Parts: sequence; structure tokens; C-alpha cells
Amino acid sequence: MKKILLTLSVAAMLGMGMTSCNNQPQKNDTQDSSTKGSIADSQADMKIAYVEVDSIMSQYQYWKDVMKLMQGKEANIQKTLQGKQQSLQQAAANFQQGIQSNKFSRDEAQQIQANLQMQAQEGDQLQQRLSNEYQKEVSKYNQALSDSIHHFLAEYNKDKKFTLILAKQGDNILYANNALDITDQVVAGLNKRYKGMGNKK
Repeated sequence: MKKILLTLSVAAMLGMGMTSCNNQPQKNDTQDSSTKGSIADSQADMKIAYVEVDSIMSQYQYWKDVMKLMQGKEANIQKTLQGKQQSLQQAAANFQQGIQSNKFSRDEAQQIQANLQMQAQEGDQLQQRLSNEYQKEVSKYNQALSDSIHHFLAEYNKDKKFTLILAKQGDNILYANNALDITDQVVAGLNKRYKGMGNKK
């Protein structure tokens, strides 16, 4: 059986790479020159903020709880698969010893070998099933995280009136004035709203 490797995917947790917060229709790039002045004025009036994604991942209690939960599930999966693998390896070793000591008839040896192959296939199927179930659960929590953040920002922005709230992760934003950073406010707000894993975020 192949070793299972399961990790939480955070790359897809936010679809808020660039979140528009004013619900106004987008302008067509082919507008004539008579409208360009108004576009420039509109851009000058834009209010932009950003949130550090890494800080949300490390400080939002919901995500801390998710990580703890999923790490426990991953450990249980690894333990289950390792137990199956060790059992199969022991059976294979016993079979090999039996062959060397002429313990089995030809028919018995073929039957045992077929049974070992079946156990190996069942182990692979178990690994695939557990992996699929795990990844499905990860996707569910990722979606819940994204929904939680988007819902919070929608409420938060009713008063703040930002035009755009960007997700900053690594170097995806080349420059940003620190005054635009609303991460602490967002994290504090998310944690205040969070009531535990058994409740909606």
C-alpha cells in the first residue's frame, strides 16, 4: 500500500483575491473619451484595503479548530492504514517462510498467494476511500472558511465603504501602504462571531 499523504489545502480557501465591495456594474474598456475623465475621478475616489491571508490562517480560531480536527483525522487514517500494511507484511512473511519450509502444497500456496493479493487490493481501496473522504471534508471546511470571511466582510463593509478588499498572501501584492491593512480588525471580528465548531460561523 502506498503511503497516504493528506494536507489541508489553503490555496483555494479564499476566492477573495480581489473582492469588489460596491456592487456597481463594471465599465466597458471600449468607452469613448468623453467618459474617461469620470473614470479617472472614480478611481481617485476608490477606497481600498487588504487582509493578510496568513494571519487569518494562524489567528482565526475557527481555522485553528479545523486544523486540530483534521490533523487528528489524518493521524487516525495513517494509523489504520499502517495497521493494515503491517498485518499484510506479516502475513506475506509467514507465507514466505512456509514456502521455504515446504509447509504448503502447491494448491494451498496458490490459494494463500491469491488471498494476499486480494488483501493488498483491499488495502489500496481502503486508502483511496479514506483519502477521498478526507479531501471531501477538507473541501467542506475550506468552503465554510471562505463563506465565513465573505459574509463577515459584507457586514463589515456596510460602514467602511471600501471599493475593494484584497487578499494579500506572499508577494501577490507588490506594494501596499500599511495604512490599508485591516487584517487585525477582520481577525478580531471573525473571532468575535465564531461560536465553536458546532455552530455556524
